[in-house]
Amino acid sequence: MARRVYLHIGAPKTGSTYVQNVLWNNSAALADAGILLPASAAAHDHAMADLRVAPWRDSDAYWTWDRLAEKVRDWPGDAIISNEGLGAATDAQAARAVQSLEATEVHVIAAGRDLWRTFPSFWQQSVRARSGWRFGAFLRAVEEGRADTFWHNHTAPAMLRRWGDLVPAQHRYLVTVPPPGAPRDLLWQRFAGILGIPDGLCELAEPTSNPSLGAAEIELLRRVNLALGDRYPLRTPYQKVVHRHLVDAVLKQREGTPFGVGLDRADWVRELAEQQIKELQDYPCRIVGDLDELRPTVMRESISPDELDENQLLQVAVETIVGMLDNADLLSRQLDAPPDKVNVLSRLRTRAAGGVKRRLRLATRREP
Repeated sequence: MARRVYLHIGAPKTGSTYVQNVLWNNSAALADAGILLPASAAAHDHAMADLRVAPWRDSDAYWTWDRLAEKVRDWPGDAIISNEGLGAATDAQAARAVQSLEATEVHVIAAGRDLWRTFPSFWQQSVRARSGWRFGAFLRAVEEGRADTFWHNHTAPAMLRRWGDLVPAQHRYLVTVPPPGAPRDLLWQRFAGILGIPDGLCELAEPTSNPSLGAAEIELLRRVNLALGDRYPLRTPYQKVVHRHLVDAVLKQREGTPFGVGLDRADWVRELAEQQIKELQDYPCRIVGDLDELRPTVMRESISPDELDENQLLQVAVETIVGMLDNADLLSRQLDAPPDKVNVLSRLRTRAAGGVKRRLRLATRREP
């Protein structure tokens, strides 16, 4: 039986990719220190989808929540399960997860980020998960009280009420995401302190993240999602095709124009932030960081993807097709190469990806 199990439940776009990369890159050292990350990051993702009985899950995936829980139960030390999709589980699903672990102690970790940055990141994540709604439509839904999914899946107060209420107050944590300009490793230090990871045990590479797409790039993806119809309806096929060949290979390589909430909504966002802070002040949990970090501090005017000119989008679409052709050519050469040349072509592909990124950067800066 595990001694302590730490459930890192999200929310998405709160630095979870960076924290998870550090954990998985140091999984062997952590295991030697008595801290288990069971299976793999993909296994945690499949187990999350199984736990939530998500309609987009792959029913034939090997890793289920019960299999992951069994791995944890067989470990005599501490264990970590980390997936930002866990926070969206229902009350009953969360209760099932905690009970299945049979650990001496279960700890729940949620992360919170200021709403000014959270609104565009939530919408972007929904598009990258195959949604086709417009950014403006999402913001209007929040304003009109029609965005329960956002508050349910993407905010710390709701996640903590569902998961945190299942464990003692001293085993609930809220990690606040540091503001822009904070030391790069501060977020990791906050998580490591909760998990009991000694200083120096994990090697910290350059912080990596799940980079945001620019306004034109995410709008292009939104339109592709609509055009797909009923193709790639499940999570894994969509990731293997659309993410691999379009999002990761090309759209992420572009230096697009950032987008966000307009300043005309600044007061509204501030008011919502104060309401959220008050909820968290009243909820018994350990604050790792500072609730003041949930107040937006850098609020600048920005464009909405809804406002983009059609000619601008056409230019981005053409450049994206060129980038995908470069990537397809490299993949074909790798498939056709004899085994002894595959590693060489893999290095060439990495080098060529840098070239694609440079060309896309230049194209992005070029006047239409």
